[in-house]
Amino acid sequence: MSSVPRLVVAAPSSGSGKTTVATGLMAAFAARGLAVSPHKVGPDYIDPGYHALATGRPGRNLDAYLCGPELIAPLFLHGVRGCDLAVVEGVMGLYDGAAGEGELASTAQVAKLLRAPVVLVVDASSQSRSVAALVHGFASWDPQVRLGGVILNKVGSDRHEELLREALDAAGVPVLGVLRRVPQVDTPSRHLGLVPVAERRTDAVDAVAAMAAQVEQGCDLEALAALARSAGVLSDAPWDPPVTATGRRAVVAVAGGAAFTFSYAEHTELLTAAGAEVVPFDPLRDEQLPDNTAGLVIGGGFPEMYAGELSANEPLRRAVAELALDGAPVAAECAGLLYLCRELDGSPMCGVLDAAARMTQRLTLGYRDAVAVGDSVLAVAGTRMRGHEFHRTVVEPGAGAAPAWGVRTPVRRVEGFVQQGVHASYVHTHWASRPGVARRFVERCRTS
Repeated sequence: MSSVPRLVVAAPSSGSGKTTVATGLMAAFAARGLAVSPHKVGPDYIDPGYHALATGRPGRNLDAYLCGPELIAPLFLHGVRGCDLAVVEGVMGLYDGAAGEGELASTAQVAKLLRAPVVLVVDASSQSRSVAALVHGFASWDPQVRLGGVILNKVGSDRHEELLREALDAAGVPVLGVLRRVPQVDTPSRHLGLVPVAERRTDAVDAVAAMAAQVEQGCDLEALAALARSAGVLSDAPWDPPVTATGRRAVVAVAGGAAFTFSYAEHTELLTAAGAEVVPFDPLRDEQLPDNTAGLVIGGGFPEMYAGELSANEPLRRAVAELALDGAPVAAECAGLLYLCRELDGSPMCGVLDAAARMTQRLTLGYRDAVAVGDSVLAVAGTRMRGHEFHRTVVEPGAGAAPAWGVRTPVRRVEGFVQQGVHASYVHTHWASRPGVARRFVERCRTS
């Protein structure tokens, strides 16, 4: 049984200020000496980086589509061990979920699964009394979602604040914070959202500090903490990576640095539990793979922003190609797929795959139902997983002679590459939903 205090920070729509408020709350509570557990609804990799900076703990995702609703509370409880309070940042609008799937993967569903009160962040810049109708609608839409209060964002003046408070008093919803209309905290964006922390470390520290100051000044932290303590008790058992390690540990090199920032914390934990010695490396800086590398994991990120530098690191490109040619297990997702291609926007890459990648103007975004077309280092043929795509690049051809996955988007197609020990695909997956993926990968690292 767990009753760790917790809040879900939601909004009527994207762009309302969820990230500023959630990250600011995390940092403000942490500055008061609390151990804060940061979480993000959905598959997004970037916001958790800012959450980790605010709290000093790994930012963790809670995605009911990728992992299934049954794993939300266990994964949450895994993350909050040893913490005094948890803040969960929502995704999109409160009730927005996977397309055509009802409430699945919505912030509202996660709040219900966590028995957590919701704080609604409302962009009040273009309204006054209408805010009450908006908030009333969100509070009454689903009686199982407990809306505990509102934080008003982009409020223009004392008079504007007075009008908003009067309207919400009549609606019976407490105002827990008011943030004034000020120049936005410096969190620059580009083609896939915010620029990750790893690419702007010093500036990101300053941005998080500014968010904390804004929230500290404008929000009633005592009332928010009291609301967090009102969360219901969770009876689920915490998730743990299944420990299957026996014998010697295999070195698994995991790409990181500014070009490869996308990963879920549970992946490293699963690899370690399965018997891997996980060693990070930076393809922008390191000219060789870690000593005794037996397998390679290259996750998502922004190689398109660093194509020239990645290409210039010829010794590492050669080392990756040689490792793959020797049949070692290589798991590559999205950015990793691009890195293994022959070229990216004309710059030579590792050449493991006979394919070329390039940037486009078209955004590919969405959840995917995937099935393994054949056996690979990650799965046997027929294995079903759920994943997501998020990129503005294209790889030609889009699939090899042995594709990685059959996917429904909703059109059925095959994509990705399986050759020797390589599994490369655009589809991001969350291995906590299929712990056997990590176990199979590490076993292949031992025997390859």
